[in-house]
Amino acid sequence: MKGEFFLAALFFGIISCNNSNKTSEPSLSETNLSQVDSVQYGDIPENARQIAEACGIQNWNKVSEIAFTFNVDRDGNHFERSWIWNPKSQDIKMVSSKDSVNYNRSKMDSLTMKTDAAFINDKYWLLAPFQLVWDKGMEFSTKENVVSPISKDTLSQLTIVYPNDGGYTPGDAYDFFYDKNFRIQEWNYRKENSPEPSLTSTWEDYKDFEGIVIATMHRNNSNNFKLYFTNISVKTGN
Repeated sequence: MKGEFFLAALFFGIISCNNSNKTSEPSLSETNLSQVDSVQYGDIPENARQIAEACGIQNWNKVSEIAFTFNVDRDGNHFERSWIWNPKSQDIKMVSSKDSVNYNRSKMDSLTMKTDAAFINDKYWLLAPFQLVWDKGMEFSTKENVVSPISKDTLSQLTIVYPNDGGYTPGDAYDFFYDKNFRIQEWNYRKENSPEPSLTSTWEDYKDFEGIVIATMHRNNSNNFKLYFTNISVKTGN
């Protein structure tokens, strides 16, 4: 189930709203979501931990439900789909203009696997700082005093490269450009660890939802592409 519904699809093709077509777009991480309520840093670099903590990963174990609408605007076209996710039970509901699907990640069939691929993508955009801690097997590297690709600000850069085998993002790389407060300001996606980015966007309009801090807006350099989140709600407790 590799290569469906991921970053390049969103950037180049999601506006067609034809989710049934297979493409060669890059894929994203498939975290074991049944374990994301525990924070185990292990060999995670200090700056990756600080990026995750700057967005409230230490509060994640309190979250009982998170809901959000994932939106993409490109060249006058709009696409959206909404999610309700219970991280502890792994119950998920997706609602789009064409469909509504309820499923549990421990009991998936071919239909729900397709929906789950879309969920993994949208969740990655929503919670990428947490993926730095949740995901396994990546290679990390850091550069200081780097000129960021869009704003041209001088920032720090954390690069992660996923393993070549397995998961949703084999061999792909991400460059996170973050400030002195360990808050991501921009990122690159580089398919198969290519030298040139396949996609670059901002991280902006951060908002706090019950201690979970989310960048609600992402734009490209020419500002003809926006990926953003609305209708975000976080419930805590049982």
